[in-house]
Amino acid sequence: MSKDTLTITDNRTGRTYEIPIEHDTIQAMALRQIKVNEDDFGMMSYDPAFKNTASTKSTITYIDGDKGILRYRGYPIEQLAEKSNYLETAYLILYGELPTKEQYDEWEYVILHHTFVHENITQLMKGFRHDAHPMGMFIATLAAMSTYYPEGREISDPDKRIKQIHRLIAKLPTVAAFSYRHNRGLPYVYPDNDLSYTGNFLSMLDKMSEAKYKPDPVLERALDVLFILHADHEQNCGTATMRVIGSSHTDPYTAMAGAAAALYGPLHGGANEAVLRMLMEIGDVKNVPDFVKAVKNRERLLMGFGHRVYKNYDPRARIIKQVADEVFEVTGKNPLLAIALELERIALEDDFFVERNLYPNVDFYSGIIYQAMRFPIAMFPVLFAIPRTIGWLSQWVEMLEDSEQKIARPRQIYLGEGERDFVPMDKR
Repeated sequence: MSKDTLTITDNRTGRTYEIPIEHDTIQAMALRQIKVNEDDFGMMSYDPAFKNTASTKSTITYIDGDKGILRYRGYPIEQLAEKSNYLETAYLILYGELPTKEQYDEWEYVILHHTFVHENITQLMKGFRHDAHPMGMFIATLAAMSTYYPEGREISDPDKRIKQIHRLIAKLPTVAAFSYRHNRGLPYVYPDNDLSYTGNFLSMLDKMSEAKYKPDPVLERALDVLFILHADHEQNCGTATMRVIGSSHTDPYTAMAGAAAALYGPLHGGANEAVLRMLMEIGDVKNVPDFVKAVKNRERLLMGFGHRVYKNYDPRARIIKQVADEVFEVTGKNPLLAIALELERIALEDDFFVERNLYPNVDFYSGIIYQAMRFPIAMFPVLFAIPRTIGWLSQWVEMLEDSEQKIARPRQIYLGEGERDFVPMDKR
């Protein structure tokens, strides 16, 4: 009868060790018993960039990269994108179950009535340079918010903890919209709580002199879907950062500022910007074959294809492609769309890309949609950060309530000099 264990033989000593297997993993600390002598520290695993190391157990997001599956709390992303909205999905991610009508109404009311920020925060944001990057403003303001809500440090109090979650989900679209208006030299527009979550965001972005802003329902829904798709994505760079910083038991504002800073990087939240710049550089459908040839010769990089997790078509990319058609009915077709479609067609048919599992990911079409909605490229990582708020916060709560979690402290393999004596400067 088979046992759920792994037998390891250390060929240095001839000793054999039996290590338990749970959920197809072994405990890294179980390796510490493997020693050459009793003075040894014990065996460690080496895993740069955590490519095959699980640091947590989670019940929030499930991904099967080989099959192209993404689920929040068990619900397929396709069903949520079609039938839900962002606030309902946010409730699901945080609490684990879809809300009843009564629960949803209360949740929506609380969120929509926390959208205003302290006027000092408004003045703080007005102090940035006129051309400050929106994401830089977003991160700095998010960190500064911890000084306005010092009770946020009382993370062991469930009531105070949920209050900060309400505030962050509600206020970050306001901060994001203020950064957008600041960058364009326009006066800030205050929240309108009569509108939906995404409708209010569009109002704060675009309202000019009209007495009451009415968001286009197609664009409002498209933004809702994009927010759902970006709400969480398991243990990515930003989420891992949120958990690592949060493990020191700091407040959620500070931890989220770190997560947002991770998202700021071009390999994470800036990936759709890289796609857009690539399409702009290609310039015309007729140039796609030459570009593909250059990619094969490793002279150019193909952005928006392939994913660290997905080895199949990113399920979010399929949904975004459908949303793009609806958006373009309102905005008119983005001229880059034809280039993107031709690039996708060739890549999906060419053995070079198929053999390497280079399928379109979520970033491939999202940038085109955002550009069609007149968002400047600098806003793309901010648009990613707003919906990811609920994912970061839910992962943070899960980490705090997990008794196995301690303050994060990875090990290293030291390869530097051994002990040596200090030499006075005049003798060096």
